[in-house]
Amino acid sequence: MTTEQMTMAVLEAKVYIVGAGPGDPELITLKGSRILRSADLVLYADSLVSEELVRSAKAGAEVLQSSGMDLEQQVEVMASYVRAGLSVARVHTGDPSMYGAILEQMSLLKLLGISCEIIPGVSSVFASAAALGAELTVPGLTQTVILTRAEGRTPVPDREQLRLLASHHCTVALFLSASLAGHATAEFLAAGWNPDTPVAVVKRATWPDQQILHTTVQNLEPDLHEAGITMHAMILAGWALDPQLIDGGGHRSKLYDKKFTHGCREGVAEAVIGSVDNTAVSEAGQAAPPQEAADGV
Repeated sequence: MTTEQMTMAVLEAKVYIVGAGPGDPELITLKGSRILRSADLVLYADSLVSEELVRSAKAGAEVLQSSGMDLEQQVEVMASYVRAGLSVARVHTGDPSMYGAILEQMSLLKLLGISCEIIPGVSSVFASAAALGAELTVPGLTQTVILTRAEGRTPVPDREQLRLLASHHCTVALFLSASLAGHATAEFLAAGWNPDTPVAVVKRATWPDQQILHTTVQNLEPDLHEAGITMHAMILAGWALDPQLIDGGGHRSKLYDKKFTHGCREGVAEAVIGSVDNTAVSEAGQAAPPQEAADGV
């Protein structure tokens, strides 16, 4: 496939729900970009999706902003295009599966006999981790990331209250919660978190005006207030966000440990003391058999 063919293509008459990524126009997927450049209608979340990205729509395409429309209006305009045999790119920020409100759109479109296809995108949680230079799952520290939001006008089920989730003491990513920092702090402390647990906040990750704030659980609310951050921010909390981790040299994985055997590489055992040829062998005198795959590390 040539570059031109990748850029433009004839699309089916249906709705493509496209994840535009966190902000940087270069972080949309190749498939998402191709659909955006080829669709007859581009309906996009104008407060969150880069205008530079939207300008790549083909000549003659109708480009509409969704912020002033309610759900039914959005569905009706998308359905009208598909009924006319035309394609629709419904462009969302980040990855549509995370707080994208796409189920309600797909449900109404299905009632109208309109098919949809979801094109994944780079979520702001991972763009924020990249901006911070952080690994969210650090061996020996935490192997779990909880993606959630603090409860505000949108209710959270009782079993998913932040203090219950935070009781796992793993990395927690809070979407849509910058204005609820005081509540988040209270929930973390109620879960037994150390008040000095590191927290990192990234506002508008990968945008030109990206803003990064390092703080702690107990200082989250006042520091956000001082920085003027009230929206469009990802809050990442937990010891994996300690900016000093990179200087420690610890928390190494098994995957690249020279003594660890997996399906792609046989580990080298510690040398037996007093061995004539100093050959590294296992305690049983031979290397352990390879595992079936490396996924179990």
